[in-house]
Amino acid sequence: MPLPFEAVVPFAIIAGLISVTGYGLMATQRMGNAGKPRRHDVGEWELKMMERDRRLTGSASIQSDNPIAPPEFAVNSVWHIHK
Repeated sequence: MPLPFEAVVPFAIIAGLISVTGYGLMATQRMGNAGKPRRHDVGEWELKMMERDRRLTGSASIQSDNPIAPPEFAVNSVWHIHK
């Protein structure tokens, strides 16, 4: 039994809108993560490394291969002193 022509148009509209929504969400997440895919199942170690990367480079998703830390890294510790 052939597919009726009337069913193709709504199916194409629905499939197109679902695709646009999915690709739009993926593009938005990549823009917020410096062009990299979003991270799944982030554990405690990854959170600590993301915090270190944020303090080193200014962004949690960009790593640095410079063996010498910038001078600002010495004073922007995550440990806060309370008086």
